[in-house]
Amino acid sequence: MDSMFDPADEPGTDRSPRLSVGDPELHKTRRLARECATCIFKPGNPMHLDPGRLKQMVTEARGDAGYIICHSTLPYAGSPVPPALCRGFADRYRTWQLQVMERLWGFVDVEPPDPDPTRTPECPGDTHHA
Repeated sequence: MDSMFDPADEPGTDRSPRLSVGDPELHKTRRLARECATCIFKPGNPMHLDPGRLKQMVTEARGDAGYIICHSTLPYAGSPVPPALCRGFADRYRTWQLQVMERLWGFVDVEPPDPDPTRTPECPGDTHHA
């Protein structure tokens, strides 16, 4: 029997809404101003991705959404920065989706979240000296 529903309607299928990288006030697309401290594109695999995982993520992004959202701006990361495009991906790949975003809205570059939330802005580089 043929299903009357889209495969996405099947039980167990992830139907979570896509996170928005759009800034509703500026009407631009949020993009990190630079790679975050643990960018998946930094040498040395700072995110400890399994072998082949980065390639899989890039392949999926180039064929589907057209971009990768920076992991440090994801809601579960507790970031004060709303979801933003991964600068590492945006600097390396020119997908048609990124080109459309740039032409229609442009980008607003946002600072990556500070990897050390205990550091205060008055003491940049402070490493908690006694």
